[in-house]
Amino acid sequence: MKNRNGKHEVFGFLRRSGIRRQLYTIYILAVLLPVLLIGVFLVDNTYKLLTSYHRDLLESDNLRVRTILFEITTQAYNISEELSFNKDVTAVLRGVYASEEDFASTVDTHVSAVDSHMYNYTGIERFDIYCDNPDIYEYKNYHHVDETIAATDWYQRATSQAGIFWKEMEQIDEYGNQYWGLCLVRRVPLVYSNYNAVLVLRLSDNYLKTRINSQEYLNSVSVDDGVVFYASDWGDYGKPQLIDIDYDVNYFEYSGRDLIKGRVCFVGVSTLRLYQSDSKIYVCTINDKSYDNISSIIQTCLIIILLAIVVPGILIHFFTSYFTKRVSALRDVMHQASNENYDFQEIVRGDDELSEVFSDLEVMVQHIKEKDALMYKTLLNEQELANEQQKMEFKMLASQINPHFLYNTLETIRMKAYTAGDREVATAIKLLGKSMRYVLENNGTAFTSLQAELNHIEIYMKIQKLRFGEKFDYAFMVEEGIDVGKCITLPLLLQPVVENAIVHGLEEKETGGIVTIKVMRLAEEKELCIAVMDNGCGMEPETLERLREDIATKNPQKKESIGLYNINQRVKLCYGNAYGMTIDSVRDRGTTIALHLPENVVHDI
Repeated sequence: MKNRNGKHEVFGFLRRSGIRRQLYTIYILAVLLPVLLIGVFLVDNTYKLLTSYHRDLLESDNLRVRTILFEITTQAYNISEELSFNKDVTAVLRGVYASEEDFASTVDTHVSAVDSHMYNYTGIERFDIYCDNPDIYEYKNYHHVDETIAATDWYQRATSQAGIFWKEMEQIDEYGNQYWGLCLVRRVPLVYSNYNAVLVLRLSDNYLKTRINSQEYLNSVSVDDGVVFYASDWGDYGKPQLIDIDYDVNYFEYSGRDLIKGRVCFVGVSTLRLYQSDSKIYVCTINDKSYDNISSIIQTCLIIILLAIVVPGILIHFFTSYFTKRVSALRDVMHQASNENYDFQEIVRGDDELSEVFSDLEVMVQHIKEKDALMYKTLLNEQELANEQQKMEFKMLASQINPHFLYNTLETIRMKAYTAGDREVATAIKLLGKSMRYVLENNGTAFTSLQAELNHIEIYMKIQKLRFGEKFDYAFMVEEGIDVGKCITLPLLLQPVVENAIVHGLEEKETGGIVTIKVMRLAEEKELCIAVMDNGCGMEPETLERLREDIATKNPQKKESIGLYNINQRVKLCYGNAYGMTIDSVRDRGTTIALHLPENVVHDI
């Protein structure tokens, strides 16, 4: 029953819709949604497979580089072992020599075979031994430790620890080219001697490039927290790794997608702990082409999906337009016939069912016209049917309150209160009457005197004092030389500002609040400034900025600050955008709202 009801609901919806909507609904349900769902699934699955595939390849190449580096560094360590414990080498380093020629002769005699043996390892560019024996001279791979060498961090570290370590080192070749290389550094033990000797074994950068370089992947390698000593791009030598590495982690590993040199790349970083050393090598492998390839494949898939949606959609659109046009034409003809208008202007052409319906309709209309001609032969004039609707105007009688009647009524109430001894109520009614008189008298007027406006504010303040008691007080300050009786301003301009100061500015005040209205002339700006200041809670900078935005720009969604916004707009509409309202506030120190009016409105009334 549920399926049957659901089926009836679907077909009921189709029956209630127009033919154009029915065809578009079928297109959406039968083509658009299935293609979208299948396309999204296929694109997502393709993207995941391609990403996983390229990530696996990246990690495989990263592992290849780590394996090569482990092999080379292990071989270098074994060579350093042979050099460090070679008897001829240690004998030369401990020896005493009368001259440089004597030292050179000893080196050539005892360790030349060692030198030639070392150079048979193509992965080693060279080795250098530094010794602080004063009889050691600069000759071949042997160097005397001067102050510069002794001050280096690698020499100090090597002489202070027994184990080996690896370090990137900068070097300048005989042609003046600066380049970096990975060096094994270790102390050479000199038994029965007080001298220190340090072996520096430098790996060949060309050998590393031969073994590591890949056409598809970019690699950069660094040791510990140092700079890059090997990179596929020469510009990366001597710079930090392109990926942030947490050197405090025992084994850092990362694989993901990053922005490298302005391109989105797949990046893999791994750590290699070196043999018999605490040093760690960080291998960064980058594929800067795979993401573009994936994007290209995904874009192709999306284009295919788009075409699978758009092409049928275009065909459906044109067919729907053609079909609905013919159906609309048939409908218009039948509508004309139903309204007894048999002069058809539309013709449904074709050889399908619609054209056959139109032909039957023409036959039927012809029969009706013949019958009408017989029945209404004498009635050729159209009968005009005029349904005149009599419009009833209901005028709402707006009761207008005579201001004098209102004042007399308030005065009667005040006198009764005064007679009853309730002077506070009488005073309140008197103030209310004055306030209402000012509002009614200025309703629709463009300007009023500043003195009248200030008098109205004083009355408003007295009414508020009756309400809040000792919560606040007020003061008026007029700069010397300003005749407020001769100054013109907009009526009812200050009350919303003063009300804002009392209600919001002094909201947290129980006692001691004060509202000051100050009138002054700004000579430089040639304008009149009316400032309303309170010593209330003030505002945070963020709140102040939002209030300024609300006052400057109308926000229909907000109901707060609408009074201040209206005041600001009145001033700007009357005097121009150069004038208006400014707000300054400091938390716990109060708020100042100033109205700036042009000086040319100050003249004799």
